[in-house]
Amino acid sequence: MDTAGHPEATARRGLELIPFRGLRFDPDRVGSLAAVTSPPYDVVVRPDGLLHLESADPHNIVRLILPQAATPEARNQQAARTLRRWLSEGVLRADPEPGLYVYEQRDGDGMLQRGLIGALRVSDPADQVVLPHEDVMPHVVADRAALMRATSANLEPLLLTYRGDGATAATTTVVERTAARPPLLATTTEDGFCHRLWSITDPDDMDAVRSELARHQALIADGHHRWATYRTLRAEHPSPSPWDYGLVLLVDTARYPLRVRAIHRLLHGLPVSEALAAVEGHFRVRRLGAPLAEALNALAEAADAGNAFLLAGDGAFHLVDRPDPELVARTVPTDRPEAWRSLDATVLHATLLAHVWRVPDDSAAHISYIHDTAATVEKAERDGATAVLLHPVREEVVRDLARQGVTMPRKSTSFGPKPASGLVLRALDL
Repeated sequence: MDTAGHPEATARRGLELIPFRGLRFDPDRVGSLAAVTSPPYDVVVRPDGLLHLESADPHNIVRLILPQAATPEARNQQAARTLRRWLSEGVLRADPEPGLYVYEQRDGDGMLQRGLIGALRVSDPADQVVLPHEDVMPHVVADRAALMRATSANLEPLLLTYRGDGATAATTTVVERTAARPPLLATTTEDGFCHRLWSITDPDDMDAVRSELARHQALIADGHHRWATYRTLRAEHPSPSPWDYGLVLLVDTARYPLRVRAIHRLLHGLPVSEALAAVEGHFRVRRLGAPLAEALNALAEAADAGNAFLLAGDGAFHLVDRPDPELVARTVPTDRPEAWRSLDATVLHATLLAHVWRVPDDSAAHISYIHDTAATVEKAERDGATAVLLHPVREEVVRDLARQGVTMPRKSTSFGPKPASGLVLRALDL
């Protein structure tokens, strides 16, 4: 739990959020601020989403976070050249003085999220300052690290959460007082979210925030691979160094709750007919003659009673639930808490992927992880693949497991709304 009010608070370093000189697009040099933004790199659905973003504006941030070239080295060099060119041309400009940034996202359904963007001191899981809740794939960490090395920049903020209380009243006051002023920028992206950004440069305000956050810990909501990348790069550079810190958005979910959604799987080369044939006798299987929204409702009801998955890709939806208890007991590791052993993602990876379907969960040739439900189904139908749709995990389950030092299977959750990439960047040499 948060360290505020606990005996170990004085012995354990908490969150250390420091100001930085943000790099921001000059609105006079780009088509629009919305047109240069992107979802985080791992949310962009390739190739459709990538091409759409590239065509939105020649300066879209996707050209930095997902550069396109023949080899990884060429991609990273291209991103570095692009960043240097945009800086020299004034397309990207550094703010005149260091600050923290208040970032707001609002949609038409009443969702309001506010948080602080800053440079957070990088720590290890054993420090229990920043709590991961998912495993990472080493090749993705290596890819992100190579890009950050080449650009010497944090190109997009991670999303971290903490649970505020009475001890964070000053931080809340600073955030909400700042949000009452005219913003540095305001734009509405095509998903309907309005984004606003303010800077905090007053030394007293920054000190108040820093001293309060030092008594708290955070949960990684989105960005496990980038956090692991920060740790990798910090280890490569003698301290003190700018690499001791990484760009984050920190949200108090007691004040601004996040939405938690599932991340779905697309199994390449596995037709739905073969996937269903393999689970027969191990799970109950029911074909649903219903549209996506109704099928997801059926999945939610089944998930309340136990492990359940929705398979798609052949023009129909198939509810797969009630796994054979003996199969689960035989295939799911027993060295972790029951809350972890009963997760849908655990049973999916340990039982279905590893045992029933024999699909490697760390190979892009065999599996993709997609946030958008409809897009997962459409790609499965188009490719003759199998979409596996999951029901989201509750935030309190995620946080409780993270506090125990237990990580969930990779890509188990999707917290949101995620910060838009392209609104503020951090250069390591400023």
